[in-house]
Amino acid sequence: MWGRAPKRQPVGPGQESVWDYPRPPAVVPSDELVRVVHAGHVLAESKRTLRVLETAHAPAYYIPAGDVDWSHLHEVSLRTVCEYKGVASYADLRLPGGPVVPQVCWWYPRPSRGYEDLVNAVCFYPQRVDLCEVAGEAVTPLPSSFYGDWPTSRIAGPYKGAPGTEGW
Repeated sequence: MWGRAPKRQPVGPGQESVWDYPRPPAVVPSDELVRVVHAGHVLAESKRTLRVLETAHAPAYYIPAGDVDWSHLHEVSLRTVCEYKGVASYADLRLPGGPVVPQVCWWYPRPSRGYEDLVNAVCFYPQRVDLCEVAGEAVTPLPSSFYGDWPTSRIAGPYKGAPGTEGW
């Protein structure tokens, strides 16, 4: 059964409401410092990211491929389809001496029309790495294994990713 979207939270100073984000999603450049770290390895660091903003979702930060350390990322055969962005490819993380982190990140090799800016940009799942950080603030990983959004204190929700939110 599809759930009803809850009442929007009040927007505080310096916050954005996810309920003001568009659908279909928008791709917006950001110059905030974004970092992804796992087991002491900096997997990505950039001030040239793209935020994907979609109604009821926390922003997802896409990092230019040139700002990603690909030495421990290995593309896998999994492909998924986003109704807006197109077909996504995935990679596992394989650090020496550590367990494989499956499908740690994804990207759109040939995004759909309107999302061409996402070519050569990678998004990591915050819940699958030790740290995703935006402008010095640690992202709060979602409990959902499906959504790869990056919630911070700068957004007001509620947003998708908690149990029962899939049907909004």
